[in-house]
Formats: sequence, structure tokens, C-alpha cells
Amino acid sequence: MNLGRDPDLFEAFYRRHVRSVTGFVARRVTDPHLVDDLTTEVFLAAIEGADSFQPSRGSESAWLFGIARNVLATERRQAARRVDKLLRHAGRRPLDVDDISRLEEQIDAERAGRALQAAVADLPPGPRAVIELVDIDGLTVTEAAVALGIPPVTARVRLHRARRQLKAVPTGTWPDFDFVREAT
Repeated sequence: MNLGRDPDLFEAFYRRHVRSVTGFVARRVTDPHLVDDLTTEVFLAAIEGADSFQPSRGSESAWLFGIARNVLATERRQAARRVDKLLRHAGRRPLDVDDISRLEEQIDAERAGRALQAAVADLPPGPRAVIELVDIDGLTVTEAAVALGIPPVTARVRLHRARRQLKAVPTGTWPDFDFVREAT
């Protein structure tokens, strides 16, 4: 992909994926400024790593969600090292009222997704990552495998285990999601 060299190609790519990437981030982060920053970082990383995208390995969405997972992991590691909360606010571009309102709406729209993530938080990391990508973010099992860098068979096994473990959780602890009904 020539995302970094072709502004029109990047604009079309960005418009195609910005909502799903923002949703991915907003399900995991509640600060509108941080949602905006991390979404921007995902697309900057996509530009820098565009040559690594291989359509034969999965969709653009799977590739972007893999990048987003890495961006979020990096942010969490960096945040854990910060001692002074003021450092978290340094260097941010000010968001205008419309930006904050739009991001707050997206965060509110992802409330059910955050509730589900709270319900799966006790799952082991491997199965949890697969179920998040497949059942929350809407990737196929194969695309989730690409995003996680694991074989598709491993992803299917982890998804099955995660769904089986969720059967034991009282269903009143999260909203009514289709995959939970199917698993029970």
C-alpha cells in the first residue's frame, strides 16, 4: 500500500476505517482526548507500516486492529511508568467542543462493549484476546488470528474455550449479546 505516498489513497483508507478503529479504542479507553490521540497513532503507524500489509494474510481491518492492540499496549506500558499525572496532559492538542462531544458520544455508544469486556476480564489472556476481536470487534476468527499473530486453529480453540467459560458467568452481569446467547 502507498498510504504514506498517496494522500487520496490514505484519505479513502482513513474514511473506510476511522469509525471502527475509534470504536475499538473507545471500548478500551474512556478519556475522549486519549481516544483521539490513540486513534491518530494507529493511523500514523499504519502509514509507517503500510508496506507490511499483506492482503493474503487478512483484511485491512484485521491488520489495523493488530496495530491498534499494539498502540494500546504501548500506551498502557507508558501510562504505568508515569509518576506525574500532569505529564499525561502535556503535548495534547486542544480539542474543541465538537470534538469532545463527538468522542463522548462514541464512548457512550461503546458502553455495552465495555460492560462485556468487564465480564470477560477474568478470562485467560489468549482466549480473552480472541473473543474480544471476534465477538466484540467483529473480525472473523481468521482475521483475529492474523491480528494476534497466531494460527487460525489456535484462535478457534481459544474462542471455544472463552465462550465455554462465559457460560459459567451469571448472564445478568453484561448486556444481551448474541454470542453469549449462542454459547449458552
